[in-house]
Amino acid sequence: MKQDENSGRRLYKISGYHHHSLLTDKAALLAFRRTVILDPNFRLANWVEAVDVCNFTGVRCDKHRHHIAQLNLSNYELTGPLSPIISNLTGLRALNLVENNFFGLIPPELSSLQHLRHLQLDSNNLTGSLPESFALLSKLTLITLMGNNMKGELPPSFFSNCTSLRNVDLSYNFFTGNIPKEIGNCPDLWTINFYNNQFTGELPESLTNISFSLYNIDVENNYLSGELPANIVGNLPSLSLLHLSYNHMVSHNNNTNLEPFFTALGNCTDLEELELAGMGLTGTLPSSIGQLSSKLSSLMLQENQIYGSIPSDIANLTGLTVLNLTSNSLNGTISAKISHLFNLEQLFLSHNLFTGEIPAALGQLSHLGLLDLSNNQFSGEIPASLGDLVRVNYMFLNHNLLSGNIPPTLGHCIDLYKLDLSYNRLIGSIPPEISQIRELRIFLNLSHNQLEGPLPIELSKLENVQEMDVSSNNLTGNIFFQISSCIALRMMNFAHNSLQGNLPDSLGDLKNLESFDVSGNHLSGKIPESLNKIDTLTYLNLSFNNFEGLIPHGGIFNLVTERSFLGNQHLCGTISGMPDCSQKRRWFGTSIFLIIFILIIFVSAFFSTICCFIGIRHIKVMVSSRNSLRTARTGKSTVPKLIHNFPRITYRELAEATEGFDEQKVVGKGSYGRVYKGILPDGTPIAVKVLQLQSENSTKSFNRECQVLKRIRHRNLIRIITACSLPDFKALILPYMANGSLDSRLYPHSGTGLGSGFSDLTLIQRVNICSDIAEGMAYLHHHSPVKVIHCDLKPSNVLLNDDMTALVSDFGMARLILTVGGGNAGATENMGNSTANSCGSIGYIAPEYGLGSNTSTKGDVYSFGIVVLEIVTRKRPTDEIFVGGLNLHKWVKNHYHCRAEQVIDSSLLRASRDQSPEIKNMWEVAIRELVELGILCTQESPSTRPTMLDAADDLDRLKRYLSGDTTATFASSWEIHHPQ
Repeated sequence: MKQDENSGRRLYKISGYHHHSLLTDKAALLAFRRTVILDPNFRLANWVEAVDVCNFTGVRCDKHRHHIAQLNLSNYELTGPLSPIISNLTGLRALNLVENNFFGLIPPELSSLQHLRHLQLDSNNLTGSLPESFALLSKLTLITLMGNNMKGELPPSFFSNCTSLRNVDLSYNFFTGNIPKEIGNCPDLWTINFYNNQFTGELPESLTNISFSLYNIDVENNYLSGELPANIVGNLPSLSLLHLSYNHMVSHNNNTNLEPFFTALGNCTDLEELELAGMGLTGTLPSSIGQLSSKLSSLMLQENQIYGSIPSDIANLTGLTVLNLTSNSLNGTISAKISHLFNLEQLFLSHNLFTGEIPAALGQLSHLGLLDLSNNQFSGEIPASLGDLVRVNYMFLNHNLLSGNIPPTLGHCIDLYKLDLSYNRLIGSIPPEISQIRELRIFLNLSHNQLEGPLPIELSKLENVQEMDVSSNNLTGNIFFQISSCIALRMMNFAHNSLQGNLPDSLGDLKNLESFDVSGNHLSGKIPESLNKIDTLTYLNLSFNNFEGLIPHGGIFNLVTERSFLGNQHLCGTISGMPDCSQKRRWFGTSIFLIIFILIIFVSAFFSTICCFIGIRHIKVMVSSRNSLRTARTGKSTVPKLIHNFPRITYRELAEATEGFDEQKVVGKGSYGRVYKGILPDGTPIAVKVLQLQSENSTKSFNRECQVLKRIRHRNLIRIITACSLPDFKALILPYMANGSLDSRLYPHSGTGLGSGFSDLTLIQRVNICSDIAEGMAYLHHHSPVKVIHCDLKPSNVLLNDDMTALVSDFGMARLILTVGGGNAGATENMGNSTANSCGSIGYIAPEYGLGSNTSTKGDVYSFGIVVLEIVTRKRPTDEIFVGGLNLHKWVKNHYHCRAEQVIDSSLLRASRDQSPEIKNMWEVAIRELVELGILCTQESPSTRPTMLDAADDLDRLKRYLSGDTTATFASSWEIHHPQ
């Protein structure tokens, strides 16, 4: 009996202990809840005293209900600091706080969770470094910190002691330093995700200690250097995923030999993905590439400098689904053995130097969904076998030397979304079989070839196509009324062909049409009035045809100018520059008309005789008077001096300089028109800005730009060489800028779809560019003979000359504030609209303009501030992330104090890592000052923004600071903290 009593007491003590543990855990969770600042979805609503802690949302107790074993609050959108109170959950085995807004440091107290196996803190706003005390978490097998703002070096002791680790994901942070060699002490490590950080040095050789478990190494987008790690990968037979792209690694023998690395990879018999993009690797592709794993499904080698031909041994990689060799210097022909890659789904070979014919064997790749052979030198005919690619969605064969007919078999590619055959030498007619591609929903581009014959009526069956471009061919026949069946059309370009007949009235049924161009054809008849019913139509070009009659009213016809109708001699209407439509009178042939006509001729002849007699006598008097004056004067020229000494240039000279305004000479496009590069007979390069005279505003823009350019002169403003103005042609001739625009340097390849992930502009260059822009704008606002408000300041309107000096350009929207009457007492006259209803580009327009305020210099200051922020962040103000009231100003302001690295251009962050500590510190100061100046200039209230003189002075001090003058101070630092 006494033994049973003692046993009962022990059971009571144990039960009481576990009850006490749950009470402690519950108290910890309730305290944790109190630290949560925001719970928008009320996910923690049942975390109250009255509810059993094991029934709390996201909580799971162990099977004996002794401790809380798991806490899973993923995707709850909670906001608050990550409280150390969690460390009181001593029995916790798994902690998952993924996809919340927890901020601050990771509490080192979490290291007391001795039973913790899984720690997942992805996608929060955590800062600081990985606590060294985490080395005490010896049972940890999974740690994921992806998508935070953590930095600092990884503690070697973490990998020395946490030897049970299997999965480590630290990607999308700002960790620095070398990857610790102690990582090789984790024999069971399965996956390493360190991509998008700032790690330096080489991959540690100790990774070879994990030779039989390591499955994934992803270290893309870091600063890792050294030769490609042949010694490491050759000893990792279980490696399946190897991602090394966008680091600073080189191939062997001073970046000339890829053979050792690919030979070593042959030992990775389970390799499935290999990514080596964007590292500038050189050398030829070795034949050993064919000895890679038969399981290899993705091979990404784009954006390097690999040259030579593709070895035929690549055909051994029969498991490949993606092969990307874009933007290299590969040449030679494509072997027919490529058909052995029968699992291939995406083939990228664009922007290389391939020649010869496109192999017909490509048609055997039955799984191919994307084929990109554009921007090469392929010749010969398009193989008919490409029609066997029944699963292809995207086919790009443009910008080659292809000839022959378009194979009708392409109509079998019924799942095509995009088909681009432009800029080749294709002949023959457009095969009607193209209409079978019912899924062609993005674009069909057959332009700039030598196609002939009538437009096939079958094109009307392409109901989903959004853009159809068959311009610059030799097509004939009529535009059929069934074209209105293409109800999704947004752009329709049939220009520069030999089309005839009338435009069908059914065009008005294309309710989504935005651009319609049939210029340079032989179309006739009346212009269909139905076009004025298309509310979306913003561009119309009917020029150089044989249209006749009255130009319709309403809709698009209220927006265009005579530029839309050039070369149509029988058109008339009320549009400025077009002849009026006179009413024919029936009595023209009557006797009354003849009498009046003869009488008018007689009276005109009589008065002409009298005027001639008086004029001759007056001339004699004037000549006599001038002769007398000459004898009385000595040395004075009678020829008036020219006020504006601009050279004359003719349309013909401009056409010759630009080779007939060739498309290949286009260096810029915009709503205003196009800019062509030209060469004058003396070898001088010029930029010819040809305005698209589609609306009355275009002519006003040209006149306004001329007015501005002839009045201003500053080293940071574009200067005009001359202008050419004809009734149907207007162009500005400007100096050619070899370094392009600021926009093109911030976003290289943006027009090619390559989407380069970095800009080569250094911090010094960016500061100088900001300073140049500020100096030019300060001159316009404060020192110019006439005050100028630019109204459209943005990166594409900032040009860079040979020495990278920035010049503000494009004054088509500018407002001139003229002084009338002279002196300070004179009144002002605003040349151009005073309101800002059409002032600027989206993203750069000052907020007060949206409320109807007049244009002011503070509006330019706002645009300048946006440009500064864009230069620092390399994020356009129109980026898709800026929704729901969020804009570039707010995004930067919300992050730059505590998480500046998240908004700064990664190219700048990378470059700073290579600098000495002293220079690095100066760069951090400079970046901070640029950010603060940008925020200051983009404040909501115009009165709180500085002037451009203030900004120019601030940037001048910043330039001096970077050149060594550490005593410089910055106005933005003094004012940025003032409330708005």
